[in-house]
Amino acid sequence: MARMGASKADIRKELIQRFGYNLHRTVEEIRPAYTWDVSCQRSVPEAIVAFLDSSNVEDAIRLAVSLGGDADTQAAIAGGIAEAFYKHVPEMIAGPVRERLPAAFIDVIDAFRQAFPLKRSQ
Repeated sequence: MARMGASKADIRKELIQRFGYNLHRTVEEIRPAYTWDVSCQRSVPEAIVAFLDSSNVEDAIRLAVSLGGDADTQAAIAGGIAEAFYKHVPEMIAGPVRERLPAAFIDVIDAFRQAFPLKRSQ
């Protein structure tokens, strides 16, 4: 939905209906009581909330990490949704990441982006 230009409200509504996630919380509300939990039931919704609370890709990643717990997974999820939604990863993030990845990974990423381009909002 994020890749196709859906609004945050529509994404929230669909994920609540489809998966029963509690997405009416904020990162600020989650953070005080959140503890380490690698289960998808306790990391995926929190990552989605981090995206929903964000204003850009970097913000989504920082919010996810700020929750603690399974922060790397949550940041990957929030950042992935944010990249699709905001249609841009800042060069200060994308450049160093691409430099660290094996060429085969870069090929897969580039092929994915060519096959599934981001739909620009109108």
